[in-house]
Amino acid sequence: RPWRVLSLFAGIGGFDLACSWLGMEIAGQVEIDPFCQRVLAKHWPDALRAGDVREVRGDEFGPIDLVTAGFPCQPVSVAGQRRGAADDRWLWPEVARIVSVARPRWVLGENVPGLVSLGLDGVLADLEGLGYACWAAIIPACAVGAYHRRDRLWIVAHRNGDGPADEGNVRLLRAKGVAGDMTEEEATGMLGTS
Repeated sequence: RPWRVLSLFAGIGGFDLACSWLGMEIAGQVEIDPFCQRVLAKHWPDALRAGDVREVRGDEFGPIDLVTAGFPCQPVSVAGQRRGAADDRWLWPEVARIVSVARPRWVLGENVPGLVSLGLDGVLADLEGLGYACWAAIIPACAVGAYHRRDRLWIVAHRNGDGPADEGNVRLLRAKGVAGDMTEEEATGMLGTS
């Protein structure tokens, strides 16, 4: 079967288009903007769509091989106030939560280089805690033939074995200030993972 992709913060479908070119099936798209939702519906009418990432469980799209996420950059961008996790638009924890439920083989994230100094360590720690081996690289648009630089940070993660690392769910919930003295079994139940 073709790889099944869940596209978070899908926008107008940049990741989705590239995945489609590679023969992958776009199983789900999450995008809150109504205009973007219309564009996605036109190009991927069979994909299951959701609006608010905070209302997505992660298991409603069926088995997923790849989660893509160009999560909001405003909290870490040098063009903004750089409030990081204190910014209401910091939605990385939602991505990590969905990944913990969907358990894809691969995760591909994209953000601005400002994430390196304000959150990348936490993003990688979350993924590693969920049982993923991670790599991060800054690649400019000009490296692939564009006529401008536009640096972007790319995060690639591959699941080790069949599931989250021991105590990965507890570490994720503790990082979010939720777990306290919770056991791994209780954290797993709360997150809906196995």
